[in-house]
Amino acid sequence: MRRSHGRNRDGLEIARRARRLRAPPVRGAHRIGGGAVPAHGDARPLSFSHHPGSGGKPRDILSSRRLDFAFARFALFLPTMPATKSIAVLGAGVTGLTAAHRLVQGGHRVRVFERSGRIGGAIRTERTTDGWLVESGPNTLLSGKPGLAALLDELGLADERVDATPTAKQRFIVRGGRLVPAPLSPPAFLTSRLFSPFAKARVLAEFLVRPRGRATDLSLASFIRAHFGQEFVDYALNPFVAGVYAGDPQQLSARHAFPQLWELERRQGSLLRGQIALARARRARGEAAPVVFSFRHGLQTLIDALAARLPAGALTLNAGIETLMPGEPWNIVWQDAAGTRTESFDAVVAAVPAPALGQLRFGSLGERPLVALGAMEQPPVASLFLGFRREQVAHPLDGLGLLVPAVESRNFLGILFSSTLFPGRAPAGHVALTLLAGGMRQPALAALSAPELFARVRSDLADLLGVTGEPVFLRHTAWPRAIPQYQLGHEKFLAAMAECEAAHPRLFIGGQARDGVAVTACIAAGEKLAQRAAEAS
Repeated sequence: MRRSHGRNRDGLEIARRARRLRAPPVRGAHRIGGGAVPAHGDARPLSFSHHPGSGGKPRDILSSRRLDFAFARFALFLPTMPATKSIAVLGAGVTGLTAAHRLVQGGHRVRVFERSGRIGGAIRTERTTDGWLVESGPNTLLSGKPGLAALLDELGLADERVDATPTAKQRFIVRGGRLVPAPLSPPAFLTSRLFSPFAKARVLAEFLVRPRGRATDLSLASFIRAHFGQEFVDYALNPFVAGVYAGDPQQLSARHAFPQLWELERRQGSLLRGQIALARARRARGEAAPVVFSFRHGLQTLIDALAARLPAGALTLNAGIETLMPGEPWNIVWQDAAGTRTESFDAVVAAVPAPALGQLRFGSLGERPLVALGAMEQPPVASLFLGFRREQVAHPLDGLGLLVPAVESRNFLGILFSSTLFPGRAPAGHVALTLLAGGMRQPALAALSAPELFARVRSDLADLLGVTGEPVFLRHTAWPRAIPQYQLGHEKFLAAMAECEAAHPRLFIGGQARDGVAVTACIAAGEKLAQRAAEAS
């Protein structure tokens, strides 16, 4: 594939014609920036005049030779047209599809390779004929992220958006075998039953912490304990991390898992003061507080909209990448039901999970420069979507859901009150719960069958929510390798990706393994990957 190199080709062709013509400069001209333009006193309008004896026919003031020369000079200052590239995108999850969409919008030719037979990665929505809407992976997005609203408008999804109901604002934490509302404001914190008086005093004292820069990383649990004490770690941090990472704060890296907190400590000292400063800055910019939202037909709506914007033939499913052959161009050897094929590309965007990155083979020798990423911890997680008749659940389900601290010794990580969170998730007269189990805390639970897992959590559901009887609807999804854990030592994985990119020009790596685990972080990663690939020389 031929590529444009820098300047506008039409402008260069005109310039070459001008040099062959050797046109003289216009008399009475000044030199400005190396070009000749008429001097102010001799300037005449570009028009036609009547010459005596010409029969009234118009005559050009500037000859065609001089016009060619003038346009050649002008063309050298025209904006450069972007060069169209051919780019391979590995992975049809939200990161890869976002990158592909943005590249196509930029005029580039794209082929998206997906090993499985479906798009969306961990995002998977099912609408049943009897009125249930099941999210087997992520359930929500959070507004306020740069570029997210613009992307949704671009995809025509603004009217499809559904914000969380006002009732879903409340969150519950299990303490002492009971659901306790998590405090969401300073007054609520002071009166909350979630923390002891000693813990509250410890948290308030955090305002006095001075800025500090740490020379080495430490666990997230140690980092938060230094600011707020052990009780806060047990009943705030631990359940929160279970909900975000399905992880263990004792093993997660403070610097990499929550980089914003790391930076706030360096600049502000007190994390509370830092959060207040961020909120004030957001209000000063006129930005609304972030809102939890989804779409009327679930998060699959976003995936389908991104895929629908791709040209016909740009998406290849059930495609196994055999070898990446670096060079100019890159050659990708891939296999599908029709056999083995090879295709050339100017650049490669790798937006696949860490295990898949570790399996990528490069060059004729089949080297695996990213093999270390196969060791990135990704614990198994099981999702159990449960539908009940309203009268089977005693709790009012007046919140977003509940999280379970490890010290409470229950058989699951948390539960979303799905039918409270968004409308249209359960038939009339019914409620829907989405239960998550496994993770770093209890990985063996994620390997259980649906009946086995429900049997394990049944007594917990009865104790905490007053659930009775069998569910009238159940959907079970197991993710053997779910959410990547940014644990202590995560920098070695980041270094491996950076070194691989440096050794292989026009290779760009991003997604959950590198840029954050939230869906919005993956969308931002896709935008960044597209920009890097489009701007690469």
